[in-house]
Amino acid sequence: MPFTIAELAERLGGEVVGDRTVQVSGLAPAERARPGDLTFAENEAYFARADQSAASAILVAGPFQSARKVLIRVPQARIAFAKVLPLFFPEPTFPPGIHPTAVVAPTAQVDPTAHVGPYCVIGERVQIGARSVLEGANHIGQDCQIGESVRLFPQVTLYPQTQLGHRVRIHAGTVVGSDGFGYVVDQGQHRKIAHIGSVIVQDDVEIGANVAIDRGALGPTVIGRGTKIDNLVQIAHNVVTGEHCLLIGQAGIAGSTRLGDYVTLAGQVGLAGHLKIGHRVIVAAQSGVMHDIPDGEKWLGSPAQPNQQTKRQIVALQHLPELLRRVDALEKQLGSGPLNRSAPAPNAAAAQGHPAGPLPEAPAH
Repeated sequence: MPFTIAELAERLGGEVVGDRTVQVSGLAPAERARPGDLTFAENEAYFARADQSAASAILVAGPFQSARKVLIRVPQARIAFAKVLPLFFPEPTFPPGIHPTAVVAPTAQVDPTAHVGPYCVIGERVQIGARSVLEGANHIGQDCQIGESVRLFPQVTLYPQTQLGHRVRIHAGTVVGSDGFGYVVDQGQHRKIAHIGSVIVQDDVEIGANVAIDRGALGPTVIGRGTKIDNLVQIAHNVVTGEHCLLIGQAGIAGSTRLGDYVTLAGQVGLAGHLKIGHRVIVAAQSGVMHDIPDGEKWLGSPAQPNQQTKRQIVALQHLPELLRRVDALEKQLGSGPLNRSAPAPNAAAAQGHPAGPLPEAPAH
């Protein structure tokens, strides 16, 4: 569907520089853009390429000028890009109704506007809200609650008693509500500890593909509002995340750890159990966190420590080979040679200036 530059600028709250009547019907990066496409640039290098491209218009932030292209100037080009993408590439729509191959328990309540795709299984007393979509082969356990405008991609599984808020998106292969990893040694064997809690996923959460979120042992595991979870993330029993967290690929959170709001865990971060991670904390990739982290801090390394402290240690390690060479050179100058660590240590008497050997006997009285 084509849009005029004026229409797009109005939707984005932007300013048009050039012909407002120019029409665009697609969105593409500069190197792939064709006439009729809109492209975007957020810095000088991107703008130079966009200005030389075949695109008809450029979405920009900043005081750029062009003699070739129509511009839509916005405060932040990347945000505007995210807003305009769905106009040119709308998501597929799904008709209301239940596919004939779906198995729906008689006590389940499915809103008439919801879509239940092929081979879905809906358990007893499940509630599915308005405009929600189960694309296919989804298994929804008994007593689950699914809010409005939820989208479950194929083969998502919700174990019993899972609760999803409104506008939740869960990608293919994810399992929500499986048993936590809890065992106790009993007479030499690992006895399973039953997990009878649940999982609560609040509004506007997106969960990637092949994520595992365990149910709580007694109470719930909670994913806070607006949190975004990347693929292949593991969240253990009774974890509570704050709002608007970012959990990036292959991160793992052990049981009963609590995250504040706006926490970012980069790729392959591991958090030990029963920790408290403060608000707006950032943990760098491949870090292993063993301690609580106060609000606003950046941690790095394994075991993770505050960002600057770890960086100083890394720099010091990089200088270690040169330091060893200098020590070796000094030893050669002094004629002492490398330190012989296998030599026996002097006894305590010699260390205090006494001759080696047994102490003299005390005089008789």
